[in-house]
Amino acid sequence: MNDPKESLPAAIRDRANLMREIRAWFDERDFWEVQPPCLSCECIVDLHIDPITVWSDQFGLAVDVPDRYFLQTSPEAAMKRMLAAGAPSIYSIGPAFRSGERGAEHNLEFTMLEWYQLDAGYEEGVRMLGSLAEQLLAHDGFDVLCYRNLFQDQFSFDPIEVELDILQDCILDLDRSSATADLAKSLAGDRDGLLEAIWSLAVQPSLGTERPVIVRNYPLSQAALAKIAEDDPDCAARFELFADGVELANGYHELGDPVVLQERFEKFNRERMQVGKKKLPLPERFLKAMQAGLPPCSGVAMGVDRLLMVRTGRAEIEKVLPFPIELA
Repeated sequence: MNDPKESLPAAIRDRANLMREIRAWFDERDFWEVQPPCLSCECIVDLHIDPITVWSDQFGLAVDVPDRYFLQTSPEAAMKRMLAAGAPSIYSIGPAFRSGERGAEHNLEFTMLEWYQLDAGYEEGVRMLGSLAEQLLAHDGFDVLCYRNLFQDQFSFDPIEVELDILQDCILDLDRSSATADLAKSLAGDRDGLLEAIWSLAVQPSLGTERPVIVRNYPLSQAALAKIAEDDPDCAARFELFADGVELANGYHELGDPVVLQERFEKFNRERMQVGKKKLPLPERFLKAMQAGLPPCSGVAMGVDRLLMVRTGRAEIEKVLPFPIELA
């Protein structure tokens, strides 16, 4: 951080104020705060997110434990196990870890706010996220837009049905640099990769510049652990919050079917191996909890550091962290 004597106390103060405000907001709504473990022998399998591995021979334990543990990329698995065991609506604020993530909006260790609202569906989840964004970002209102409509309005094509060569041409039209041309070529045949490139180049930067925006109904291929959207069977009941062009939160109408969840994890592992990543073990304890039954709920994960960036007008995550990874 530049001029640490001046900026470090300000970053600590701003973070403390935000944490108090978050806790008060959830406490007023009768959510229980929980503290999931940072270290677990399981992790949620995802194509794009890589956990940091810790080998258990370092633990010095006399009892038999699995060979490897993972610093958790989010508290999702543990919190859903709590819900399956009978917990009410819950939230947590704590550290999460993701390998290889460092940049203006990323740090290997970051703070995640995650919550699960029982007996809440898609619409309730969107409304709660919007209400929280209004409070924490001091805005009057928020907008809700559909992923599909954003592409149709800006590019005059349906992102789910459009031919792949049109997506490649769209990327080239947005940026004629050789690096972008190489990117478009490398993503040939990868619809989600092409859509993500267009999204990053031309859609996301303008989202939430006036007030917070929640984008809903992502393509079913990007469902992660969300249910299918009832109002569009081609889409997932997934929603994301943006402010000042920054993605702040990702939410789902949560999928609880253990068979479908295992199928998705196995699919993500196949995709990981196709792009040269390591296969991750299936989260057996999590899946067993899902067999016992996940109550109907919506869930949201929010990056607290990014939220603090937007809230205080800072452009880099290191400006809101007491110690980024280089100084930790």
